[in-house]
Amino acid sequence: MSETDLSPLMRQYRDIKRAHAGAILFFRVGDFYEMFYQDAEDASRLLSIALTSRDKSSADPVPLCGVPYHAASGYIAKLLKAGRTVALCEQVEDPKVVKGLIRREVVRLYTPGTLVDAELLPATEACWLAAVTASPVSPGAPQEQQLGLAALDLSTGEFRICEFDGRRAVSHLQDELSRLEPKELLLSADLPPDLSAVAAGLPGCRVCLEEGSRFDEGATHAALHKQFSTHIISRLVSETSPTGRCAAGAVLRYLYDTQPNTDLRHIHEAAVQRFSDTMRLDSMTIRNLELVRPLNDPLDAEASPRTTVLGVLDRTVTVMGSRLMRDWIIRPLVDLPTIQSRLDAVEELAQGLEPRFQIRAALKPVQDIARLTSRIAVVRASPRDVLSLKRSLLALTDLRVPLARLHSPLLRNLVGEWDSGEDLTDLIVRAVHPDAPALVRDGGIIQDGYHCEVDGLRTAMRDGKQWIAQLEARERARTGIESLKVRYNQVFGYYLEITKANLAKVPSDYIRKQTLANAERFMTPELKELEERVTGAEAKLTALEVQLFEQVLQALARHTERLQTMARRVATLDVVATLAEVATLYRYVRPEVHDGTAIHITGGRHAVIERLAQDLSFVPNDTQLDQDTHRLLILTGPNMAGKSTYLRQVALIVLMAQMGSFVPAAQAAIGLVDRIFTRVGASDNLSAGRSTFMVEMSETAHILHHATPRSLILLDEIGRGTSTYDGLSLAWAIAEFIQDTERLGARTLFATHYHEMTQLADRHPSVQNYRVSVQERDGDVLFLRKIVAGGADRSYGIHVGKLAGLPKEIVSRAQDVLRQLEQSSSSSPQFTEPVEQVSFLDPALPAPHPILEEVRQMDLFSMTPLDALNRLADLKRRLE
Repeated sequence: MSETDLSPLMRQYRDIKRAHAGAILFFRVGDFYEMFYQDAEDASRLLSIALTSRDKSSADPVPLCGVPYHAASGYIAKLLKAGRTVALCEQVEDPKVVKGLIRREVVRLYTPGTLVDAELLPATEACWLAAVTASPVSPGAPQEQQLGLAALDLSTGEFRICEFDGRRAVSHLQDELSRLEPKELLLSADLPPDLSAVAAGLPGCRVCLEEGSRFDEGATHAALHKQFSTHIISRLVSETSPTGRCAAGAVLRYLYDTQPNTDLRHIHEAAVQRFSDTMRLDSMTIRNLELVRPLNDPLDAEASPRTTVLGVLDRTVTVMGSRLMRDWIIRPLVDLPTIQSRLDAVEELAQGLEPRFQIRAALKPVQDIARLTSRIAVVRASPRDVLSLKRSLLALTDLRVPLARLHSPLLRNLVGEWDSGEDLTDLIVRAVHPDAPALVRDGGIIQDGYHCEVDGLRTAMRDGKQWIAQLEARERARTGIESLKVRYNQVFGYYLEITKANLAKVPSDYIRKQTLANAERFMTPELKELEERVTGAEAKLTALEVQLFEQVLQALARHTERLQTMARRVATLDVVATLAEVATLYRYVRPEVHDGTAIHITGGRHAVIERLAQDLSFVPNDTQLDQDTHRLLILTGPNMAGKSTYLRQVALIVLMAQMGSFVPAAQAAIGLVDRIFTRVGASDNLSAGRSTFMVEMSETAHILHHATPRSLILLDEIGRGTSTYDGLSLAWAIAEFIQDTERLGARTLFATHYHEMTQLADRHPSVQNYRVSVQERDGDVLFLRKIVAGGADRSYGIHVGKLAGLPKEIVSRAQDVLRQLEQSSSSSPQFTEPVEQVSFLDPALPAPHPILEEVRQMDLFSMTPLDALNRLADLKRRLE
């Protein structure tokens, strides 16, 4: 359809759509937001709503779908979750006043990383908008490249800048993005491939490729100066490089483009993030330890929340505390004084039942002060939001009494700077009606007595309605028409309605206004005068209340920094009190965290599994790791016996101790760990052409390149994805590399089914053997879940198959085959030479037949039936 054939409305739509081509345009028409053309087809599919058409009678009907304007938020949320953006186009003129086409404008652009609306945000998760920049690469020194990352949570105003350099910069950037989990990531279109792929593993992240010029230092410098004070700019210049500042400026420029009419005063600070005080956890470790998301459903933390460390520890009573708890879990500390300060605070509240109970009870009414403050600052707060802030500030006043009795340094600092905001509470109490509606347009917002003109208009409205009631009574008496009524609708205003049976009694001064099937509607000069007084007062009152409410928001917004500071203090208090509560409920103890290298745990337990299996008795275990005689622990034992659980529980105890939490153990002394690495579980990346074994080797290589002697490494079944000899060779060489102080020398737990690995303890004094004990009785195996010294000599895999429900004939046949194999090999391979010259075969035994080894190497699952028959025929021919 040509432009000239379009109606004025559709031409207006086309003009607005051109300016927002990448977004789905919600075009306001009456009581609906309508979508047309491709937007309608996409939205109907993503929202599961009916697709119809406009101008059905024409030869080229326009696809159409729509949603009610009052329910738009739910539909917008679905589109955002699907990775789309939404441009909200409103009618900016009153349809009652304007004749012809109403003017429309896009008043809001919704993108996943720029949300402040409570109904669109996950309450307990941050909503980060991030940008990545890279410095120019020198051809002769690629390791000198520097990367910048900036992240902003618009819903709270929190802004972070960090930088990475050196040959591991890309890896460190990916680790930080895994911790942040941004909803939207800005990348320059001209970034090198290794950087363009940094978002590949981020769940639910919308990647925006921007022109390289938008990351230029000059343009981003102007954005920073527009947003921040001279003092902040000076600090950023001294603490960051142009790469980090360009990333920050790119975030701000994106905000200015997508939220052009938004006041961003709540973004007044940018924190430069240093990693020297926190433990760096990579995406593998966060995933494998199930810190914040379950392995079985990584995109949805709500699916089975109790299966994560966050699910166990997060008994916070405020959403601000819940978000901070997540941050503490994924950013454990390595700064000893800060760790001790947190532990002191947790200990004081764990021992003080009364103050802990009072604090948690007083915190329960506290709403999300951080996000309420942001909505107030950007003038998108509702009357209900302001009332929520009032209730929260009143609760802060109630906290003064229990806080006054606390003594630990962290808690004393909170008390000394406590600000209950009584002046702000007083303003809200005086200005906003306690039963104010959710929407400003509904009126009834301003409290009686706050503004004299509001009171006068309300009086006029009340009196006017009384006058109208009196006029109705007078007209009934004057005309003798008992059924006469004064009615009102939005189109005709006030009128007198008289049934047709009484038309003969209508006075001559009545002016006919409308004829209906059974009645006539009339107007009188007196009623017209009253209508103007009543409806005029109502319109003036609504406009005045909106104006006064915006003034209240502006007054509150001037205290944005105060409110944001109190939000952080409330969140900290909530997390500390929660950790104390959890320690008491779950029998956790205070760990001794020191700057040595020894890790001694007595009676350690897995924080998550013991909560999931409360009806069973969790078997606690001891752990000793150090840099001397227990640097590498080789852990052997059968499947299903608890090796992986043991590895993870040691890591979680260390992590919890360094985040400032008590730990599930009888006693724990933790030598500071700078990083925790995990290589557990089997996974592949077929889309990238990487098999399970390739992923395993890549993750192991990542650990060996990034670990330090201060690190804690957990390795589970290294080498299982290839042939026995290849896998054993790799596992052996990796273990020797890790325990060697000249190469790495990191504290390591190494679980394996290769019993030959136990020979390492005879060759290296820093290696010790441990096993999971089992009890065998009448052919059955009982897993005792107890870690004891020494190596295991059997894997009990057939017993596990029996427990899993394999048919009896398979279990019996497997036992026969196992006996034959054990009889054919009188001894295990002995490692008596350096690893470079290891011979895995006992010279006294005949060499294995090459065809047997070829069969072992076959990948049966990738062969078709015909391939298998051909290979079998070939082997038979060669044997004959």
